[in-house]
Amino acid sequence: MIVIAPDSYKGTMSATEVCDIIKKEFLKLNTLEKVKCFPIADGGEGTVDAMLFNGGEKFIVKIKGPLFDEAEAFYGILPDNTAVIEMAAASGLPMVGAKKNPLLTTTYGTGQLIRDALDKGCKKILIGLGGSATNDGGIGCAAALGAKFLDSDGNSVQLNGSGLAKITDINLTKLDKRLANVEIEALCDVVSPLYGENGAAYVFAPQKGADRSTVKILDDGLKNLAEVTKNIIDKDNSQIEGAGAAGGLGFGLISFLGARLVKGAPAVLKATGFENAAKNADLVITGEGCMDNQSLLGKAPAEVASLSGDTPVVAIVGMSRVTDMSGSNIRRIYVTDHGQRPFEQILKECRNDLAAAANRVAYDFYNGMI
Repeated sequence: MIVIAPDSYKGTMSATEVCDIIKKEFLKLNTLEKVKCFPIADGGEGTVDAMLFNGGEKFIVKIKGPLFDEAEAFYGILPDNTAVIEMAAASGLPMVGAKKNPLLTTTYGTGQLIRDALDKGCKKILIGLGGSATNDGGIGCAAALGAKFLDSDGNSVQLNGSGLAKITDINLTKLDKRLANVEIEALCDVVSPLYGENGAAYVFAPQKGADRSTVKILDDGLKNLAEVTKNIIDKDNSQIEGAGAAGGLGFGLISFLGARLVKGAPAVLKATGFENAAKNADLVITGEGCMDNQSLLGKAPAEVASLSGDTPVVAIVGMSRVTDMSGSNIRRIYVTDHGQRPFEQILKECRNDLAAAANRVAYDFYNGMI
């Protein structure tokens, strides 16, 4: 059995497309070969589709978009009734276009997706934290599930970045009781704390439309949220690595919904049954657009290799900058690159290049050279 588990080739091919191309090349040489595909995602765009690749169902839900506009968003439910949500599908940067402004955007729609998953009886929910348009500390998401964020007059604040500094009290008595019996994992490869010079506002808000003064307003607001939250739950989660992910949604999910922050790629691989398949395979193939020494230390291909047991692992990559493979479980790297070419040419030829490299892997495997 051949197991294929690539990451996307950024800017050219999705992980699912890479799987299909490699699989076809193996079946050309051995039509009876059993091939299983596990496209990798890290919690960002494409996570739902990658995790539904081997089964499950996608649902469309009417929600409030990042600017409280009427919108539709999707999420998936796996065969074991685990829900998979991309927060960007409900509260993402592409949804706001030229209107990006982290003072005004909200994660409310993400909370609505969580609520829909609860309505469908899901007992485990995975939430990808990539691609947000928001910097609301997760208050919008929590409010969609019943939390109240109040100002000094006892009124609800605006559920966006501008409301953070006005919060003086948080009421969690109406928070959806079903959350107590659900396991929530937030998929996150960001290590930023909630606030401070390495926090959500200073590191990520400029990408979401914030100027220097807005960044300061947002950071002060997130600090205020952390202080009020600490008084309510008697715990300070603001400096946890990943608390600042998705404009502080990481913090909100931990503090109000009881979530755990986990690394994206390992969680996806675990949820899809990759490890068991890999350990029973004859060969595992991974890959990504550009592989370097860092890729071998902790990025998706390294996770694939570490979970594959004694099964041989090879990588097919667009470009390799690897200079040291010591300590890596990846036996061999196959490169599709043909030297310096304009990006337009790479885009045009990448699928044929990948197919040719996959054919070389298949030939080497069936001739005992791997």
